[in-house]
Amino acid sequence: MAYHGIDRMGAFTPNPSAAQMGSLIDSLTCNDPEHPDVAVKHETEWCISVNAAGTVTLENVETGEGPWHMLGQSKEQVLGLWEILAQGSLEALQKHPWNPGYASL
Repeated sequence: MAYHGIDRMGAFTPNPSAAQMGSLIDSLTCNDPEHPDVAVKHETEWCISVNAAGTVTLENVETGEGPWHMLGQSKEQVLGLWEILAQGSLEALQKHPWNPGYASL
């Protein structure tokens, strides 16, 4: 299964390792309101993005499914979600406690 990481500037890394995905999350430590999140996107167009506050969003813009979100997720929790997405297991992702819509600021 193909997937890629997306950094704050929109650059893609094909099939990133766990260490590379961790670096994506670590990049959120510097404040950049213009580029607030990083993501992992699966070849099925399902995407999980995260911002510095730990707000995680799951959606498929191509099909219009979602968005759903979770608040206050740790680096380890995000990495776990990204690993499930990288495996293409949407069913396993849907078992998490997602809230409908985008998170309100």
